[in-house]
Amino acid sequence: MSEITLPSVTTAKGDLWVFGYGSLMWRPGFEFSERVPARLVGEHRALCVYSFVHRGTPEKPGLVLGLDRGGACRGIAFRVAEKDRADVVAYLRAREQVTSVYREVMRSVWLENDARQRVSALAYVVDRGHVQYAGRLSLADQHRHVIQGHGQSGANRDYVTATVKAIEAEGFRDAQLHQLAAMLHDHHAGDPRTQTTLDR
Repeated sequence: MSEITLPSVTTAKGDLWVFGYGSLMWRPGFEFSERVPARLVGEHRALCVYSFVHRGTPEKPGLVLGLDRGGACRGIAFRVAEKDRADVVAYLRAREQVTSVYREVMRSVWLENDARQRVSALAYVVDRGHVQYAGRLSLADQHRHVIQGHGQSGANRDYVTATVKAIEAEGFRDAQLHQLAAMLHDHHAGDPRTQTTLDR
């Protein structure tokens, strides 16, 4: 599906589906009427966005998740009632589009419920041409950025840990994120100075 024009997603009729694959899984922050495990095909979850605001600064960027080209992604589809559509879209734009690193798109997702139906859902896909695109970092570089990252929403490490816990709660794994989480755990366990920063 193609990118959407900015007004259309707010003015369209009917309920809105929103696909969450990172922090939206564990902190959606908006009203929804249904929450269903879902799968999106064509893009995958990746720590491919330098965070200058929520989990880092321009001087010490953290890393946050985006949907990047290729593969598939398991996450959560949230159904938003038509009456809440405009408010939820406004909230998501304020949260996700601070630096315009994401493209707001509609994507087909397959709901993992009894009906197994396909729905069109609002999703945020990384803009590979943006200065904050970080899709080519090694795991060691990802680890370094996550360790240093701290922004308006807290420590980058906590973001990764919470996302891994949310993925596990849905009964699946994300190999690269789990590997990074294990590295973060080992780093934390070996450095007593990090003890005081965990709950910030």
